Amino acid sequence: MALLTADGVRVEAAYQPRAGSRTSPPGTPAVVLAHGFTGALDRPGLRRAAQVFAQRAAVITFSFRGHGGSGGRSSVGDREVLDLAAAVRWARSLGHERVATVGFSMGGSVALRHAALYGRERPAGHGEHGGRTDAHSDTVVAVSAPARWYYRGTAPMRRLHWAISRPAGRLIARYGLGTRVQAEDWDPVPLSPVEAVPMIAPRPLLIVHGDRDAYFPLDHPYSLAGAGDPRSTELWIERGFGHAESAARAELLERIAHWVCTRD
Repeated sequence: MALLTADGVRVEAAYQPRAGSRTSPPGTPAVVLAHGFTGALDRPGLRRAAQVFAQRAAVITFSFRGHGGSGGRSSVGDREVLDLAAAVRWARSLGHERVATVGFSMGGSVALRHAALYGRERPAGHGEHGGRTDAHSDTVVAVSAPARWYYRGTAPMRRLHWAISRPAGRLIARYGLGTRVQAEDWDPVPLSPVEAVPMIAPRPLLIVHGDRDAYFPLDHPYSLAGAGDPRSTELWIERGFGHAESAARAELLERIAHWVCTRD
């Protein structure tokens, strides 16, 4: 399936009904999974997550712009909100009244910003990409997400910034990692994840982070959770967990799926 974003980018996507049925019955929640940078809908980590979530809900996976079989170029978390909005809108067009977004790493930052910019009642402007209200999420999970932009405090993030900011790095990303990155800098700089979090309430928000995350240390999840409404925000710090979907074990994914599907 190819989805068309609000800015005209074609994004590849796939729909998986809840396990045991060819079509998900009315009332079944849908979970939209948003992968990390250099991921795609056919990568093993995302496929494993989809299989776990499909035990409880219908699942939509997609490849962000510049990744996999999608068109365009990656803006590394900015205009990707339009990709996620297209996937959520598709879930609602299929009859799902409850839609959760679960994002990993870059996808986690996108899920937070998407929830802030697409509200239940009306599009949230904030000078960015606010759009149709049928693209809003009801429940949000951010796994291994950064709290702020331009973080270079760890070796993996310094390598990533080199890869996206230098012509040679972008060539390596394209031909070595299958990810096409735009050369232009952000203009304007988008709303940061930690700035987005207060705009999500009263919708349920779960922040999940590992104590062995090599990309973002624990001040990131603590900052995100601290910015949220305590009545609707939860924080899980997972012992032994590394980074994003590739490191997420089935037990953790099952707990997240249970949390998502038991929210009102």
